[in-house]
Amino acid sequence: MKTPICDFVNEYSKSGKMRLHMPGHKGNAVLGVENLDITEIDGADVLYHAHGIIRESEKNASELFGTTKTLYSAEGSSLAIRAMIYLARLCGKKPLIAAGRNAHKVFMTACALLDIDIAWIYPENRENIISCEITAEYLDRFLSTLNEKPAAVYITSPDYLGNIADIKGISAVCKKHGVLLLVDNAHGAYLNFLPESMHPISLGADICCDSAHKTLPVLTGGAYLHISKNAPQSVFENAENAMSLFASTSPSYLILQSLDKANAFLAGGYREKLADYIKEVSKLKNKLSSVGYDLIGSEPLKLTIAPKSMGYTGVGLAEILSGNGIECEFADPDFAVMMFTPEIGADCLEKIEKTLISVTPKEKITESAPVVTKPEKVMTVREAVLSQSEELDIHECCGRVLATAAVTCPPAVPIAVCGEKINESAVGCFEYYGIERIRVVK
Repeated sequence: MKTPICDFVNEYSKSGKMRLHMPGHKGNAVLGVENLDITEIDGADVLYHAHGIIRESEKNASELFGTTKTLYSAEGSSLAIRAMIYLARLCGKKPLIAAGRNAHKVFMTACALLDIDIAWIYPENRENIISCEITAEYLDRFLSTLNEKPAAVYITSPDYLGNIADIKGISAVCKKHGVLLLVDNAHGAYLNFLPESMHPISLGADICCDSAHKTLPVLTGGAYLHISKNAPQSVFENAENAMSLFASTSPSYLILQSLDKANAFLAGGYREKLADYIKEVSKLKNKLSSVGYDLIGSEPLKLTIAPKSMGYTGVGLAEILSGNGIECEFADPDFAVMMFTPEIGADCLEKIEKTLISVTPKEKITESAPVVTKPEKVMTVREAVLSQSEELDIHECCGRVLATAAVTCPPAVPIAVCGEKINESAVGCFEYYGIERIRVVK
């Protein structure tokens, strides 16, 4: 598979041309990659108005993922999420989206920017704020109870703990009700390359985003917006405009080259390499389970440990791993999360196994994560975000209305949503996760 963006930039780098254009380093080394860092000069094409090398590269990606259109993002899935919400708004008469409660905070801020209301989907049994198990049957019942049909259903799969939703079943329900299915697949770009694809587009999603940089060998910020062959024509026609509405006009060509090069990498035996590596990760999981570790989620390349049964918090276990040269993706009081790819190699798995097996079990921790009761909605997300606000200690906020999301990434899943009245259970949850101050509407 050709790499047109990389080829152009390499040729330009070797040409010796005087760079009387951005960026200011003029190709001279400080980090050592400046010679390949260019802007949208003649011949380099224009992202979101592509007709040359970028369009050719995106078509290569589209072939790999089986989409009608795939667009690059040099600003992560955050940009693609905003574009998805915009596209859904164009298709729906009512600016309303039904969304799983564990949506990334970018979804919430995108709805604020676009003046979209949210019908939150709460699972029947929710054990923590990060996961939100939504079955096809439950979604069917939920959509049937709404007085007005939403423009789309928005699902996060895989979630931060590695739980994968039944996208095929959920897609069938969405089609039954005549609504789009949007999937935040930021953690699952590699799912397309399993022996049997588990990628949302393959399973019936209309639009989805992938953070290529999270699970594929791509530089941070490289992501995709995928449009299904079954998506409405208006989605296909407005996809570039949706991205350009929120995107920088100065995309990183280092990231674009990384996405371009990944096409050739993925087309060159990656499926076999991935399948072999997943078998090794599965062996590690089986070994850890056999010695007493509680593992969460079904995602093949994510290892999520719930270590309280061993007497450790997720943070405590992550500190032990860090002390042994192993850095986790995420840890909180309940979980420690590790993300694997074939690029880290088999030796890593062996070291993790030895380190975790050497951990001495202690008395079981019985404290569980607090459950946040369904809050009262006082105003829309947009109204709250655009209101005057003040920062207060969480213990002064019971009864006040949340103004801005009070979580960091990871996991970027809001405990309370902008426009909701903060109740005692939310205060307890903020405290549990170490959030001491939040912004509330004045």
